[in-house]
Amino acid sequence: MSFNSNARLDSSRVSDRRGKGKGIAVGGGLGGGLLLILSLFFGSDVIDGLGLSDGSGVAAGEAQSESIDTCLNGEDANERLDCRILGTAESLDSFWAPYLDGYGLTYTEPGVVLFTDRTTSGCGTATSAVGPFYCPADEQTYYDTAFFSDLVTNYGSSGGPLAQEYVVAHEFGHHIQQITGSSAGRNADPQGADSASVRTELQADCYAGLWARHAADQPAPGSDVPFLAPFTEADISDALSAASAIGDDRIQASATGQVNPESWTHGSSAQRQAWFLAGYNDGGSLETCDTFSAADLSRP
Repeated sequence: MSFNSNARLDSSRVSDRRGKGKGIAVGGGLGGGLLLILSLFFGSDVIDGLGLSDGSGVAAGEAQSESIDTCLNGEDANERLDCRILGTAESLDSFWAPYLDGYGLTYTEPGVVLFTDRTTSGCGTATSAVGPFYCPADEQTYYDTAFFSDLVTNYGSSGGPLAQEYVVAHEFGHHIQQITGSSAGRNADPQGADSASVRTELQADCYAGLWARHAADQPAPGSDVPFLAPFTEADISDALSAASAIGDDRIQASATGQVNPESWTHGSSAQRQAWFLAGYNDGGSLETCDTFSAADLSRP
């Protein structure tokens, strides 16, 4: 349990569209890009064969009948996935606003949208197969909560809270890139082991680690109680498990038995773990996460 039980949550921070499906966004997200790797490079039959595209399951720790309005405090975030996403978003806000202010940058809160099956976004219609993603056109992050059970059952990640919180922090990392302008060239270099796309994704992993380093030190607004308790070694292992589970090499090997670095868009399992740890262990500055200047992406 990682949230302080008496930390107060503000349910208005999240737009809850679950059960209100409307209608593939490419916002540089974590899960979406991984499933798009399968569909674009290996064919839709691979997704069908692995059972990754259904999106109809109920994510672990969530009762679909409960509204986000009933997420009141950290105890709820420890018990329910939707409340955990809400609490993680608020923790990220409380960290990034003062942190970016130190660089003379103004933090704007990205939207947080929960949905099931499909929804609309500024990047187009999105289905469950896309997974979590960030849309720069409307500056919102999107989560079909069924993805988090897929992360465990289909990708082999551990099911710990920080594995889930890492996903949210990664998507917020793309919003930080929107503010700093660091990901502007990714569309011109969309794939390959040394591509701008991979460097963009690894930087978002590093930003997730940077938040994790300081999360327990940031009190909630109007309070002296942080949203999160200090992370344990087991928590960090959960985050690393998630980072490893969705590496390009691991996804490709699982899907086809082969690894093709020329088609990578997110980086290998080892790279994703290494850059998360770079932010977590050395995260004193944004420069720590400068993947675009790194000569060797395997060594932050």
